[in-house]
Amino acid sequence: MTTHALPPVVDAATWEHRLEALRAREKAATRELDAVAAERRRLPMVEMPEYTLEGEDGPVRLVDVFEGKRQLIVYNHMWFAGEEWQCSGCTGLTSQYTRLGFLDNYDARFVIVTQGPIKEALAYKQRVGNRMTWYSTANSSFGADVGAPAGGGFAVNVFLRDGDTVYRTWHTNGRGTEQLSHTFPLIDVLPYGRQEEWQDSPEGWPQSPTYSGWASSEDIAALYGPGSGSGVGSGSG
Repeated sequence: MTTHALPPVVDAATWEHRLEALRAREKAATRELDAVAAERRRLPMVEMPEYTLEGEDGPVRLVDVFEGKRQLIVYNHMWFAGEEWQCSGCTGLTSQYTRLGFLDNYDARFVIVTQGPIKEALAYKQRVGNRMTWYSTANSSFGADVGAPAGGGFAVNVFLRDGDTVYRTWHTNGRGTEQLSHTFPLIDVLPYGRQEEWQDSPEGWPQSPTYSGWASSEDIAALYGPGSGSGVGSGSG
């Protein structure tokens, strides 16, 4: 027998009625997200100065990070100097993105930019089995200028290229990055949800301190890094 509380058991007709009521709210939320996306497409943009980042093959201009595409999504990965294991949230979120070729059809790329020195960043990428392409802004102000300063700060920034001119079109951080993840949407449809103390759950539902269910960076490395058997540790992103 379970030690946790269970949802009430009802007949099929009652369940369908409650589900339909919830579905109406879910559809309303979907329409609101559509409206938010429509407003996002109408945001103005700001011209960016020229930046030089560091890539796997050496210095690269920000405009060249697009690799000919017009649109670019950047995940600004938190980095703490001297730490073997970097932010578990950033490490876990970006571990999801193993097949990004579908963005080609939308004239877009999705990459990681971090404040860490490029050699250390690439070593960390290998250690945790990350499949994305990484760049470093350790020798430029790019990270700090887009809301991801050294020693902290994670963010998502989106850019549009017109010729050799780059514009910043969107930014989010904190829980705003959840919309780019499939982990939380999957967990949220489970009967017990995220099981974190801050969430509104029925009495008796299992709940633990916030973040306690998250995989650590070491867990991610064990799952996807070299020697994990997953086959992703040697990927080039």
